[in-house]
Amino acid sequence: QVQLVESGGGLVQAGGSLRLSCAASGSIFSINVVGWYRQAPGKQRDLVASITPLGSRRYADSVKGRFTISRDNAKNTVYLQMNSLKPEDTAVYYCYLKSVATDMTYWGQGTQVTVSS
Repeated sequence: QVQLVESGGGLVQAGGSLRLSCAASGSIFSINVVGWYRQAPGKQRDLVASITPLGSRRYADSVKGRFTISRDNAKNTVYLQMNSLKPEDTAVYYCYLKSVATDMTYWGQGTQVTVSS
């Protein structure tokens, strides 16, 4: 069983920055895709960014150039550096891990990011 624990959310003014972290338990972190989704009130959960075991990155168009995803396999941790934040970035951010062996997706509990205008 994989457990994911996010941290780093909070309240920030527009134009500010936050760094989210997600620490994973278990031994499968380094061989699987990890990343972040977000869900705003009344909206569906959308992919923000993902990163493969070899470091290939994918971003939603809305965050390209502002957000950077990275991973530290030695620490079983994935990060999301968020710069130039906008009010529309306000959402609950969820870390996930997609197992290539079982095709299961594991989720963190979510962390709230609120950007004030």
